[in-house]
Amino acid sequence: MMRIVRLTVGALLFVSGIVLTLLPGSILLVIGGLMLLSYDWPRARGWLKFSQKSMAHGARKIDRFLLMRKLR
Repeated sequence: MMRIVRLTVGALLFVSGIVLTLLPGSILLVIGGLMLLSYDWPRARGWLKFSQKSMAHGARKIDRFLLMRKLR
């Protein structure tokens, strides 16, 4: 029973995050949904790792840009 609830909530969070991609903060819904789905679905673990790496890369890129902007 708990597995069905976890998969349902995870899928709802993931889909709502994808639908709301234009709004700020919607990536947190995607990450939350993937975390719940990764307990029972191994393929979601790969997607979660990919999205975490992409977010870390994007954050480093933005940090570099903002740092260089302040120094000019």
